[in-house]
Amino acid sequence: MAQSENLPIVYVARHGETAWTLTGQHTGLTDLPLTDRGEGNARRLGERLRGIAFSRVWTSPLQRARRTCELAGFGSATLIDSDLVEWNYGEYEGRRTVEIRAERPNWQLFRDGCPGGESPQQVAARADRVVNRVRPVSGNVLLFSSGHFLRMLAARWVGIEISRAIAFMLSTASLSALGYENSLDQPVIRLWNETHHLRTSGDRQTSNNLLSTEVIR
Repeated sequence: MAQSENLPIVYVARHGETAWTLTGQHTGLTDLPLTDRGEGNARRLGERLRGIAFSRVWTSPLQRARRTCELAGFGSATLIDSDLVEWNYGEYEGRRTVEIRAERPNWQLFRDGCPGGESPQQVAARADRVVNRVRPVSGNVLLFSSGHFLRMLAARWVGIEISRAIAFMLSTASLSALGYENSLDQPVIRLWNETHHLRTSGDRQTSNNLLSTEVIR
């Protein structure tokens, strides 16, 4: 365990709440701002990250990720990486899963992709570029991005079938960590979908609602 503790960690943060995460609409390249609650939760995420030293910080160029990064306290040290943008949902942009499945029963994003948008293989290729970018970094890395892309990133990090990324649920303003066990050739998921920093006494019920309504779209 001590050896694993000395290896670098890639922390991944999903952006805070937006109007469409509340309604369950697929939000790919539509550049929505955070809600007021989303901004508050981004600040709480920053409190959770306080005291951790990062060699590199990257964010998606979309404002929901950039604003989360800024409010968490990392705006001045951040690099923009276009590979971190959310899935391009094409014709499914702004639509809810239930609406899509009314036309395509059994549709699954990580298996079927989106007409007029990206295929799972295209998103996986972006995730691979991110993995190849962060692995040579000496020290911890912090990434700010969106839910479906980060789920694909986790799958590519540990080398599992890309369709299995569906199993990695993520809440808004959550924190996860990708790392290693024993050596750099043993990638693992060290932490996933942590939201304890959002569960203050004043909004415990709110955070529970986030977990139940904003995970899989």
